[in-house]
Amino acid sequence: MQIESPPVERDRQKPEGERRGLILVHTGDGKGKSTAAFGLALRAHGRGKPVKIYQFMKVPSARFGEHRMFEQLGVPIEGLGDGFSWKSKDLEHSAQLAREGWARAEATIRAGAHFLVVLDEIMYPLRYGWVALEPVLAALRERPAHVHVVLTGRNAPQELVDLADTVTEMRLVKHHYQAGVPAQRGIED
Repeated sequence: MQIESPPVERDRQKPEGERRGLILVHTGDGKGKSTAAFGLALRAHGRGKPVKIYQFMKVPSARFGEHRMFEQLGVPIEGLGDGFSWKSKDLEHSAQLAREGWARAEATIRAGAHFLVVLDEIMYPLRYGWVALEPVLAALRERPAHVHVVLTGRNAPQELVDLADTVTEMRLVKHHYQAGVPAQRGIED
């Protein structure tokens, strides 16, 4: 490890533009994309800002750790799907759920009542062609100026990366699955 000097105030430059709603993308093959989005949701909620979370691959009845916590805090979180594709018994039904879910999420974004809207795992239905990319891009471009939107999932389309204000690519360096350690309550769910 190389030691470095900590930055000091005189080294920093502050942006002088106006504050506005941002489009943030968490993508890549590393772990933590949804977790990062949930952290932003908690931060916004902690500041008294209205937040809405949509999970494109989770079932509406899901009771993972994030659902339990957001329920306690009064943050709405809605599962829109029927699980990941490899568990689906009917992929056309999965696609229809994704399209219906996108319609709800789009209406929320356009309504402007929420400070932050999280579209968790939306990259799956985009990549599978279940949700068309152009209407998503249009809704993001046309959203009210104060609305922030976070989109998560692997392999974000380049058009979305280009439109976004902030893109974080989480890179897999090492994962416990590779060592044979299965998913664990409180870590993966």
